[in-house]
Amino acid sequence: MSPPVDRIPNDERLPEAAEIVIIGAGIIGVCAALHLARQGRSVALVEKGHVGAEQSSRNWGWCRVQGRDPDEIPLAQAALRLWGGMDEAIGGEAGFRRTGIIRATRDPAQLAAWEAWADEAAGMQQHTRILSAAEVRAMLPGNAEPFIGGLHTPTDGRAEPSMAAPAIAQGARRLGNVTIHQGCAARGLETTAGRVSAVVTEKGRIRTDAVILCGGAWSALFLKRHGVKLPAAVVNATAFRTQPGPEITEGNLSTIAYCTRRRLDGGYTVALAGVGTLELTPDTLLDARAFWPMYRKRREKLRFRLGRRFLDGIRHRADWAMDAPTPFEAERVRDPAPDPALVDRALSALRAAYPGQRIEVAEAWGGAIDTTPDAVPVISPCEGLPGLVLATGFSGHGFGIGPAAGALAADLATGARPLVDPHPFRHARFLSGEPIRPSRSL
Repeated sequence: MSPPVDRIPNDERLPEAAEIVIIGAGIIGVCAALHLARQGRSVALVEKGHVGAEQSSRNWGWCRVQGRDPDEIPLAQAALRLWGGMDEAIGGEAGFRRTGIIRATRDPAQLAAWEAWADEAAGMQQHTRILSAAEVRAMLPGNAEPFIGGLHTPTDGRAEPSMAAPAIAQGARRLGNVTIHQGCAARGLETTAGRVSAVVTEKGRIRTDAVILCGGAWSALFLKRHGVKLPAAVVNATAFRTQPGPEITEGNLSTIAYCTRRRLDGGYTVALAGVGTLELTPDTLLDARAFWPMYRKRREKLRFRLGRRFLDGIRHRADWAMDAPTPFEAERVRDPAPDPALVDRALSALRAAYPGQRIEVAEAWGGAIDTTPDAVPVISPCEGLPGLVLATGFSGHGFGIGPAAGALAADLATGARPLVDPHPFRHARFLSGEPIRPSRSL
């Protein structure tokens, strides 16, 4: 079942040309459009489904620095600054609240890992502190679990996935020079003298010298059409929201058994950290060596499925014609089914942690998370295809760092000074044969 997401009007007339074309209107794409609109650039934002319909409305809504891979910390810090000014920037409501994040644990080894992370983050001007057992109890009144300690980041926050991407898209359009084209799949790119010169969509062609690909779980397939390699795996995850209920915590809470976020509607979004089903495809098998460090780190939480996606991978030719329907029109919105067993598992753990509280499921949904071998995104000029910038592979981190990731991609597309150092996010790291390290995120 798809979670609700705000719908916005369409710009039906496709422009003949735009300075930048953005493919994919999730959180990264709309934030790139906003950044460019504030510079007065002309932008066409094309989306095969509708704004925010896939992972940008299905995620947990966490906006955090806490627990990030150290390479992502500067980007996450910049994102939180942008989230803090988002409502003013767009003239609307994206649902951001700076309410903090708490992790709590019963495991001494996990607590030691958090201490090491906090020490490293402190050197990057990140305010996060270790909590004693007594401090955790004080911050989580009513929780019955015997936690031995925790990790608290008061500057982190939360936003509303159902609201954010559509509100940001509308804000970008209000600034002028941004058009939004939903139900308009990008079929491929045209090149002139080896450089991008146009985007071909199902509704026509847009001339441009710069394209930003924010296609999420679809990016690797799109790139394959142009002979560009991007190792990517897709993990299906499950989340649910509860009926409105008493406050467990104002912000976000992460434990080994459940993760929660307070919602503006008075309920909670609940999920299990790192748990999901990896969709096996011919490409994931070919990339198995690159993904091995991630598989090894997460093997206890991952299941594998061989099904429709494997057959799709065999059927989808890499040289489809751009004057006929493509795989992107065949599936406008990827909507994996939630796993009822995961819903029951998280709900049971949450109820046990808060005895006496009435916690009822209102709705459950699935989401498709595009993952790179090191769980760090690619925000980079595309190797081998000048004029194309990639902003993809966010590995479940995209919503929270979306404002800064979109801004960085826009900077790279226009040649502006980058918001942060883009080196950790370079596409070339997966093509050069350099060792791929496992993620250092918590």
